[in-house]
Amino acid sequence: MILISCLPLLVANLLRKKTRTLLTIGSFAVAVFLFSLLATIESSFNQGVEVAGADRLVVINKNSIIQPLPLAYMERILQVQGVKEATYAVWFNGIYQDEKNFFPQLAIDHTTYRRIFREFKLDETQWKAFSADREGCVVGRKLIQRFGWRLGDRIPIQGSIWPGTWEFNIRAVYSGTRDEDDENQFWFRYDYFDERRDLGKGTVGWFIVRVEDPDKAVHVAKAIEERFVNSPYETTAETERAFAAGITKQIGSVKAIMLSVGSIVFFTLLFVTGSTMAMSVRERTGELAILKTLGFTDGAIMLLVLAESLLYALVGGGLGVGAAKLFTLQGDPTGGFLPSFYLSPLKMCLGVLFALLSGIAAGIIPAVLAMRLNIIEALRRV
Repeated sequence: MILISCLPLLVANLLRKKTRTLLTIGSFAVAVFLFSLLATIESSFNQGVEVAGADRLVVINKNSIIQPLPLAYMERILQVQGVKEATYAVWFNGIYQDEKNFFPQLAIDHTTYRRIFREFKLDETQWKAFSADREGCVVGRKLIQRFGWRLGDRIPIQGSIWPGTWEFNIRAVYSGTRDEDDENQFWFRYDYFDERRDLGKGTVGWFIVRVEDPDKAVHVAKAIEERFVNSPYETTAETERAFAAGITKQIGSVKAIMLSVGSIVFFTLLFVTGSTMAMSVRERTGELAILKTLGFTDGAIMLLVLAESLLYALVGGGLGVGAAKLFTLQGDPTGGFLPSFYLSPLKMCLGVLFALLSGIAAGIIPAVLAMRLNIIEALRRV
């Protein structure tokens, strides 16, 4: 009730010095905009962990993921108790027009890949067209929008690991069932790829295994590893979640640098905002003293000052979150380095909450000082 009755006073204080009000709100907006972008990047780095299938295992060469495995391992993996089905893929690493146009390119087994990754949805007619065309490819929804491709277009990819110009016909477009799903991938048929390449024929990059019981995934992974012990190509098998977490950990230094820089900038803005609030309270010392003489309690004065800080934070935070959402809707600014660039509603709410907490942090000391203000001493300063 006190805050509602004092709303005209709050508005008057905000409009008293419009330039300072705009700069203060802008400080909150920039800070929350930065917070939202960092949250988006954090989610992108952790995307593989968050969307990993609970019933899937990744099987790679024990020495390194860049070392191949024989395709013949497929049948032996399927014989392991607890394995329901499996597929495989190879990382192609080609270049489309320019090296900056990065996107994942995978040679996949078109007979099994779709059954393993059920979170990706495709039109049945399009998938049949892809399966019938040895030079066909499947592209993600965001990828086809990014380059303005259309079904039927012929896409040239310049090979790096496997030299030459590889051309593919777009036969299908897939989309994810979740906002975090990677819709920037480019799939083409492994049989066509293996037939044409000169290096590494009959090998794959990794196997993806679907287990019958997710609770026994670790046990199945161990059984797969034991099957290939002391073989020329020993394997490491782990859950897809553990595998994604390991990849995220490898690039953790990049993420840590971005978060550190962002945190420094954020807290700098926070200190600037707190100083602005303190200055505003000092300028209104006489007015606050008069309010106390009119019957305003110490608690009411404290709430009044704190409400002003929260109002700055709420308006600035809302603007910052809104600007961040609009920015993320433009797509990945890194040119494909980030698998997704999506600001979720939860992250947006956290951004506004963070703004409000920052408003409390910035306004609490000026509010306490205003509450402890001595009427006689304050009027003497005027």
